[in-house]
Amino acid sequence: MATVISHSIAALAVGRAFAPAGMPPKFWILTAVCAALPDADVISFSFNVRYGDMMGHRGLTHSFSFALALSLVIVLLFFRDTALGSANGLTLGLYFFLVTASHGILDALTNGGLGVAFFAPFSNERYFFPWRPIEVSPIGIQPFLTSRGVAVILSEIQWIWIPSALVVAAGWMYRKIV
Repeated sequence: MATVISHSIAALAVGRAFAPAGMPPKFWILTAVCAALPDADVISFSFNVRYGDMMGHRGLTHSFSFALALSLVIVLLFFRDTALGSANGLTLGLYFFLVTASHGILDALTNGGLGVAFFAPFSNERYFFPWRPIEVSPIGIQPFLTSRGVAVILSEIQWIWIPSALVVAAGWMYRKIV
């Protein structure tokens, strides 16, 4: 997995590049939360759920089904003044789907783990992309205090943070031109 911070950075960059100006603080907070939330599945290790199980790490919470369900819940609970079927409701739903799904997509670009169950709960088959440049992040804080942790952070700066900054810059330039 990429670190929780990097998942949020990537999602916030997408929001900054494409969201209209003046979005409320809850929009930005929910963007970061939706991007990071799939990794809450690491709690399952405390209940002896195996990594490769549907409810294990990179399982159901990393799926497109979870992203869709979470996006609907987010719009219904936090944007109550927006009808879900309206253009704004559908746009918000699509946005929160994409920032949540971005978590699994980034994880499928890492060089470790068992892959991502994109199609859970219908299939627990795990997938990676053919190109996997991101150094897989260890689970827990302690490993970040080693040279491996530094390698993970440097990899994420190269493959997530810098491209995220470029997405923000491209969005800014587009808005200035148009």
